[in-house]
Amino acid sequence: MPFKSPVVIQTARTGFPKADLYLPFVSGGQSEAADRKINATIHMTVQQIVQSQGSLDDPRAQMLGYFEQKTNQKDYLSLSLFNYAYTGGAHGLTLQQSLTFKQSTGQTYTLAQLFKPGAEYVKRLSDIVSAQIKARAIEPLEPFKTIRPDQDYYVADRSLVIYFQLYELTAYVYGFNYFPISVYELQDIINDDGPLGPMLVND
Repeated sequence: MPFKSPVVIQTARTGFPKADLYLPFVSGGQSEAADRKINATIHMTVQQIVQSQGSLDDPRAQMLGYFEQKTNQKDYLSLSLFNYAYTGGAHGLTLQQSLTFKQSTGQTYTLAQLFKPGAEYVKRLSDIVSAQIKARAIEPLEPFKTIRPDQDYYVADRSLVIYFQLYELTAYVYGFNYFPISVYELQDIINDDGPLGPMLVND
């Protein structure tokens, strides 16, 4: 596979009363149009997360947005956008939303698009997550049965990381629950033209 240079990730700071947001800004990719598409998707997603947190009318309310870069290689970018907001009550709430892009086109990928058409990826991933829950002695709020077909995920190096929002699987005190899965454990169902395909290549 020919080398594809990573995109440049800079931090852009913005905000509004009671809110301080640090956003990733992408540049230096193979296509300026793709860079613009990626940045527009990031901006739109951040706006959606901010809106979902609700009102900051409480005098003590505050919000902080930030991000983590998960992978930036082989023409793919995967990152997580975080937003912490305190809007009153016992404690604040942190939301996380991840985006995975093809750098050269700006395309985003759902979990289903990482796998071959018709692949039973939900059952496959659910079985792996279930085994990790038992092995790590995680105590779910309710017996774990299955992931959602559109479960949150990001790509990190040669792993697919499935994760659950606060309260989705366990009590608040446990935070986000992450389940890293090696791409080699999934190679028979991976879509070679998606973000996980290049991660199978030992180069």
